[in-house]
Amino acid sequence: MTVWHWVRHGPTHEKAFVGWRDVPADLSDTAVIARLDAALPRPALVVSSDLIRARATADVLMQGRQRLADAPDIREFDFGDWDGLHFTQVSERDPALSRRYWEEPGDVAPPNGESWNAAAARAAPFVDRMNRAHPEAHIVAVAHFGIIMTQIERASGLSAYEVLGHRIDNLSITRLVHEAGEWRVEAINHQP
Repeated sequence: MTVWHWVRHGPTHEKAFVGWRDVPADLSDTAVIARLDAALPRPALVVSSDLIRARATADVLMQGRQRLADAPDIREFDFGDWDGLHFTQVSERDPALSRRYWEEPGDVAPPNGESWNAAAARAAPFVDRMNRAHPEAHIVAVAHFGIIMTQIERASGLSAYEVLGHRIDNLSITRLVHEAGEWRVEAINHQP
C-alpha cells in the first residue's frame, strides 16, 4: 500500500493565474506549518514539484523524512498565455475559451498552454513509477492545485468537472491510497 499525502504549496498571494511562472511561497505562518508537519507521517518520502513555491514548502517538512529529487512532472498546469493575467483579463481576452476551460475540463487548453488531460497524462506516469518503486511507503508530495485535482479524479472516479467542485487550500493535505492496483480517497483538503 502506497499512501500519498498531497500537500498544496504555501500561499503565493498572487491575484493572477500562476502556472509555470516561478513565484515564491509565503511560509511565514509557522503555526500552520507546524500543524501541517505534525499531521504528516514519519518516516516518509518527500517529493515536490520543481517550482520554487513547492520546493520551499517541501524544505520546511523535512524533519524525519527523506527528500527525493524534484519532479517536474508534478508542476502546476501550464497556463500558457494566461499565466500572469488576472481572471477578469482572461475572461475578457478569451471569453468563450476561458468559460469552456472551466466548464469542460479535458482537452480544452489555454493559448500556448496545457489542457487538464495533458497535465493528468504528464503526472500519471510519475505517480505510477513511484507506486512501483515504493509499494509500502508514505509519500508526501508537495504540488499544486491542478495536479492534486487530477489525482483526485484518478482516485475517485469522478469526472474532472465534478472534481473541480472541491477546494484545495494552500498547506492542506489530500490523502490518496494506492493498494493492489486500486485507488481510494481518504481525505481531501484536510487542514490540520
